[in-house]
Amino acid sequence: MQVTLDLPEDLARYLGRDPRALSRAAFEALILEGVRSAKLSAARARRLLGFRTRNQIDAFLKAHGVDLPLTMEQVRRDSETALTFSK
Repeated sequence: MQVTLDLPEDLARYLGRDPRALSRAAFEALILEGVRSAKLSAARARRLLGFRTRNQIDAFLKAHGVDLPLTMEQVRRDSETALTFSK
């Protein structure tokens, strides 16, 4: 699907004139909002953005202030892992 955006000139100048860069920035913003609102999983976002690893999507989300909710199982597993380092 192709979407066309009408941007005010001052915003376009601020963001830059390269259409590909603007397109990528808009795409990334949609992906970020999708993950933030739980409409997209991190795994789906990773595939859409073309990232190869979980670490890449985690770093991308962190850099943009998007924290993924943790399950109790993840907290338990992380706690157990941390405890192995203190032995």
